[in-house]
Amino acid sequence: MARQIGGARTPRPLHPLFVGPSGALLMAALFTDSMYLSNALIQWANFSAWLITGGLVLALFAALVLVLDFVLGRAGPISWPDFGLLAVAAMLSIVNDFIHTRDGWTSVVPSGITVSAIVAILLLIAGLRGWCVTYLKTPARGENA
Repeated sequence: MARQIGGARTPRPLHPLFVGPSGALLMAALFTDSMYLSNALIQWANFSAWLITGGLVLALFAALVLVLDFVLGRAGPISWPDFGLLAVAAMLSIVNDFIHTRDGWTSVVPSGITVSAIVAILLLIAGLRGWCVTYLKTPARGENA
């Protein structure tokens, strides 16, 4: 849920609609990594790489929508703790995508699953905070809501 600065209603930002699915894909990589750890079928490692790549593509799209939210005036000031959580998760996911390009067992064990777990924890915290990196914009004094 986006945090609101004042009491007036304003249009909600659109970027959380894209941040959430991106986070879900990146968190799902932890599940597929654990499946690979349990049975060593390489397809699970491939699923992880695809999920991480898809999550990063959606994260890039979410960043573009965030810029659009600012241009259209739908977003208030940045919530730096939320932005930092998502930025660190995205950077770690880029590293994780490179880790998952390794061959066979080393693509997941031990570093791939560890980075996936760290990313999942960061994104779980971001999800509990509402997937929004801005405060809701409040209208200026005298504007109609």
